[in-house]
Amino acid sequence: MRRGERDRMRIGELARRAGVSTRSLRYYEQRGLLQAHRDANGYRRYDAESVDTVARIRELLATGLSTDDIRDLLPCAQGGPGLNPCALSCSAMERQMEQLDVEIAELTRRRVALGAYAQVMRERRAQDEALAALALRSA
Repeated sequence: MRRGERDRMRIGELARRAGVSTRSLRYYEQRGLLQAHRDANGYRRYDAESVDTVARIRELLATGLSTDDIRDLLPCAQGGPGLNPCALSCSAMERQMEQLDVEIAELTRRRVALGAYAQVMRERRAQDEALAALALRSA
């Protein structure tokens, strides 16, 4: 076995190191986000850098980016704590931020509407309590 092959880990080891399931790793591989080498017996083997790759995939998924966007963006996001400028990554991130702005605006609108409804309900409850108190005094 060559040195590079010895440094590779099997899927279970990568899952343990990265803190994800083997199912997730297979999915990332299927979506083109993660590369596995195959042994003669068909077992998957991953390079040590795969732990960092999986961490970056998880970070990007947490931002709401799709796996398609991440596949395009990942080469630009490798190699450091921050993201390197890349036309594809900037475009994908800008689209995601625009989508988040739309969602924030909608959530804000819904919160304002719910707040107004809650205020009406508080006023009605206060009126009901006042009427009940008046009825008790009149009885």
